[in-house]
Amino acid sequence: MSKAQSSTASPRLHATSSNVQIGISEKDRGSIAQGLAHLLADTYTLYLTTHNFHWNVTGPMFNTLHLMFMAQYTELWNAVDPVAERIRALGFAAPGSYASFAQLTKLNDVPQVPPKAEEMIRILVKGHEAVATTARELLPLTDKAGDQPTTDLLSARMDIHEKNAWMLRSLLEN
Repeated sequence: MSKAQSSTASPRLHATSSNVQIGISEKDRGSIAQGLAHLLADTYTLYLTTHNFHWNVTGPMFNTLHLMFMAQYTELWNAVDPVAERIRALGFAAPGSYASFAQLTKLNDVPQVPPKAEEMIRILVKGHEAVATTARELLPLTDKAGDQPTTDLLSARMDIHEKNAWMLRSLLEN
């Protein structure tokens, strides 16, 4: 089942403290944390897909893609911690199960049968664009709430995902 066909509601985050006084209302903190949970799930899902493709890529672009995918999955792995820690700083428990991530992400799971290299690239381009979109969708709320740390985090994530999408897209051009 694709994410578009899924009817499962996103899991709500559990508040970890009722006394977070950082100048952002509880309602806004909850909404921002929920948006970050989606970003975390998208990032982790893209990490898994990229790592899978690193393991399973074949063909004439093997070395180039194997190394590129390794650099990208390493960056994605390093990105999940700051996102989860920002959720915690806002006073909520960060999701961390495959079941939660499957409900929260807008990305499809990695194909059961590894696709050809060019299809891997197309899937990763779409994945990076989707994660950048998830981050961008949260910006109006962080701006309204005056949540500069989350805005900075989102800006950095958008920059990285847009750059990675461009680099991957460039491999598909003739």
